[in-house]
Amino acid sequence: MLDETQARQICETLLRLSGPDQAEVYLLGEELALTRFAANAIHQNVTEQNQRLRLRLRRGSRVGEAITNRGSPADLEGLVARARAMAEVEAEESNLPDLTVAQQYLPVMAFDAATAGMSPEARARAVGAVGQAARRRKVGAYGAFSTGWQAMAVANTRGLFAYQPTTLADFQTVVMDTDSSGQAHASAWRASDLDPRALGEEAIQKAVSGRGPRAIEPGRFDVVLDPYASHDLLDMLNLHGIGGRLYQEGRSWMNGREGQQAMAPTVDLWDDPQAPGLLPRSFDAEGSPKRRIEIVSRGVVRGPVHDRRTAGDASSGHAPSPFAPAWLRAIGPSAGHLVLGAGETPTEQLIRDTRRGLYITRFWYTRLVHPRDCVVTGMTRDGVFAIQDGELAYPVKNLRFTQSYVEALAQVEAIGSETRLILQAEEGLATLSPALRIAGFQFTGATL
Repeated sequence: MLDETQARQICETLLRLSGPDQAEVYLLGEELALTRFAANAIHQNVTEQNQRLRLRLRRGSRVGEAITNRGSPADLEGLVARARAMAEVEAEESNLPDLTVAQQYLPVMAFDAATAGMSPEARARAVGAVGQAARRRKVGAYGAFSTGWQAMAVANTRGLFAYQPTTLADFQTVVMDTDSSGQAHASAWRASDLDPRALGEEAIQKAVSGRGPRAIEPGRFDVVLDPYASHDLLDMLNLHGIGGRLYQEGRSWMNGREGQQAMAPTVDLWDDPQAPGLLPRSFDAEGSPKRRIEIVSRGVVRGPVHDRRTAGDASSGHAPSPFAPAWLRAIGPSAGHLVLGAGETPTEQLIRDTRRGLYITRFWYTRLVHPRDCVVTGMTRDGVFAIQDGELAYPVKNLRFTQSYVEALAQVEAIGSETRLILQAEEGLATLSPALRIAGFQFTGATL
C-alpha cells in the first residue's frame, strides 16, 4: 500500500529535481485483482500492481509533460529531463491557468481494509456460487469480480499536497442461454456491500425469462428502463456535454438550453463526489477540491462542470486523471459521480402503471449521432419484454433505436426508487441511476 508518507517523499523528490521551474506531480499507486469466469467456471485470476507518475513542468507559457511507472533515482531524474525537453518544443499557451495553491479538503471515507486485501479464495467462493446456480438452471454465467485499492496524490511547487487512498469492488455477469441472455452489474468501495449471489440470480432470471423472444415491428413505444439502461442515458449525456470544454466550444447538448426547462420537472441530475453511497473523492488531478454541482434541477439545465483550463480558480474539481483513456482526456472535464435523483416508485409498479410498452433491461453499443441534442443510436441487450396491461407478457427480440436522450428525459413520466451504482474503473467514472418510465421512445429497426 502506498501510504501518505511514501507519496509525499516521491512528490517532494520530483519537485526538488524540477529546479526553479513550476511543476505539478500526479501520483497513482494501485493494486487491482480480478477473478474472471466463463461457462460457469473460473478461468483466470490476475493481480496488477503499479505506481505511475505524471510530471507537468512549466517554462514560461509552455508546458512539458512526461509519464513513468519507474521509481529509481535515475528514473525520476530522467522523468524531469523528458518533461523539460517537451516544454522546450511545445507550443505556447496564451491562457495557461495557474497551478492550484494549497487547499483544504472535505474528508471522505472511501477505504476498506477488507476490500483492499480480499483474497482470490474469497472472490472464488462468490463467483463459484453464481456458477453453481447457473448450472442448475442450465445456462452459462460469464463475468468478473474485481477488488483492490488505489492511492492518489497531487503536489506542486505552490505548496499544494493532497493524498487519498480508496478501495474498489465491482461484480458483473452476463448469463447466456441459446436465444436469450441476462446481465447484472454493481459497484462499491466496500466489497461487503455487494451481493454476487443475488446479482447472479438476477441475471439468471432475466435469461430464463427471455427464452423464445418474439419479433415485433419497430416504432415509438412507452418504455420502462431498468437502471442499467438509464445508466447509458447518464453516461452519454456526461461524455457529450456535461463538461466545460465541450460547452465552451459549442458542442454540448447544454448549449442554448442553460436556464431552460429541457427535461421533465421530476428530473434532478447532479454530480456529488462526497456522496457516501458512491465512490467518494476529495480532489481532482489538479488538486482542486471536488464539490457537488447541480447539472439539472427540476428539469432546468443549470450548467457544466469545470477544471482549471475551463474555469481557472473557479474549477469545480473535475479535471480528468492523466491516466484515463486518451479519448476521455480529450473531452476535458467530466462528471465522475453522476446521480439521477430517484423517485418513490418500485420498478414493478412502473411496469404495472404501463398499459402497453416495453421493459428494457440494458442498452449497448451506443454511439453519438448528433451532439447538440445528444441523439444516440444503439441496441437493446440482455432482455426486452413486452408490457401488456401492466404485466410482462412475453420476451421480445432485440431492437435498434435512434433517440435524443435529452428528449427522452423530457418525456419521463415516473422515476423508480431502486438505484444501481455502476463504475467504469478505467475511465474513473461512476453513475447512480434509477429505473425510468418514458413515453414515446423511438425504435428504428430489429437487430440480427
